[in-house]
Amino acid sequence: MDQLEKQRPDSPRRETPPQSPAPSSPSAPAAAPRGRKGKFIALGLVLVIGAVVLMRWQPWAKTSPGGSAPSASGARARHGGPGALANMPQPVSVATARAGDMPIVITALGTVTPLASVTVRTQLSGTLQSVAFEEGQMVKKGDVLAQIDPRPYQISLANAEGQLARDQALLATARLDLKRYQTLLSQDSIASQQVDTQASLVKQYEGAVKSDQANVDTYKLDLTYARITAPVSGRVGLRQVDPGNYVTPGDTNGIVVLTQLEPISVIFTTSEDNLPAIMKQMRDGMKMPVTAYDRSNTTMLEAGSLETLDNQIDTTTGTVKLRASFANHEQGLFPNQFVNARLLVDTIHDAVIVPTSAVLNGSQGQYVYVVKPDNTVTVRLVKVGPVDGERTSIASGLAVGERVVTDGSDRLREGAKITIPAEHPKGAKGASGVKGEKGSWGADASAASAASAASGAHHGRRRHASQTEGQ
Repeated sequence: MDQLEKQRPDSPRRETPPQSPAPSSPSAPAAAPRGRKGKFIALGLVLVIGAVVLMRWQPWAKTSPGGSAPSASGARARHGGPGALANMPQPVSVATARAGDMPIVITALGTVTPLASVTVRTQLSGTLQSVAFEEGQMVKKGDVLAQIDPRPYQISLANAEGQLARDQALLATARLDLKRYQTLLSQDSIASQQVDTQASLVKQYEGAVKSDQANVDTYKLDLTYARITAPVSGRVGLRQVDPGNYVTPGDTNGIVVLTQLEPISVIFTTSEDNLPAIMKQMRDGMKMPVTAYDRSNTTMLEAGSLETLDNQIDTTTGTVKLRASFANHEQGLFPNQFVNARLLVDTIHDAVIVPTSAVLNGSQGQYVYVVKPDNTVTVRLVKVGPVDGERTSIASGLAVGERVVTDGSDRLREGAKITIPAEHPKGAKGASGVKGEKGSWGADASAASAASAASGAHHGRRRHASQTEGQ
């Protein structure tokens, strides 16, 4: 039994497993340290082999095909680095400065304000009998809007007319008596005191007749007020009261709000610095055009003219209010609508005009990149005049006919070379890439790509050789 247990570790296999767990032999604890030591030795061999491979490959110091290590600038050039791109002609877009008319336009945010907005109220108390308009209807001045029950005022008018007729009859009688008394007085048949009393009575009746006539006129006016008409032409809003309600002059909301739409005005503000130019045009009798645009300042709504301006400057904002009038036949302007108002103050003739994108801002002021005949650029400081959207006028620093860079200026510097792709369409580009500025820029890019691919293939071959030698 002891001999079998001693032979068990050296035996490659057993035909029958033991029936009971065998006691641990003295050699079993020594096998585990030997296994761990073998693993450490294998790991060390792998590290040594890896170090040898890296030292022979040396990926940090790749050599050129001639055997010499390339410089950093040469590596950047082969791989298309920043230095290579800086020396390449940069593709840009250019535009030619031209002479033209530049309008001096003042743009400001304005509010559409109707020339008349009336809250229609009743001028007497009574029951609203009927409403003669529809909500949102366009009405003209004098059109009937509503009717108040007129019967109480008709009765009062009839009473006043009766009182007037009575006092008129008394006045006629008093006048006849006065005439008789005056005849008797001339015959010395009556006392003069009686004649004077009769004359006074006639004056009293004349006063009563005038008072009665005023009452009649008052009740006739009430009947007119009972028939409510439109005070101005315009558009009626939503009805504030329904027929059958008892209305009074003290009602806050009234019956309806009537707003005049044709013509209509826009009130906007401008800086006090623009006031002298505007006043000069108004003193000369010039009618300055005003155009109203929507909130996005892209769609024109209506064209009109400057009507007047306020009589004082707002000291808190340093601005002055202006009112422009618009015919508004197409109903493009709506009351209380926010619009962009453009006031044409004057026009500069034969101005040097360039695209707005060509003008840049720097530490020394505004400048442009001017294109020279040899397709290089130079920085030119300019003085900018009025701006009209995508067009900018140059007051000084640029002449008509000179070309300026409009796009791609972020990659330029003084004396940089450029290429203009718009002047060389794709179909005209030669295969050699030497004809035209755009073709040469394409050839340089292709050469840089080819150099990068060749360098990658060379590095791949060296890596494969190093791995073979390591193995």
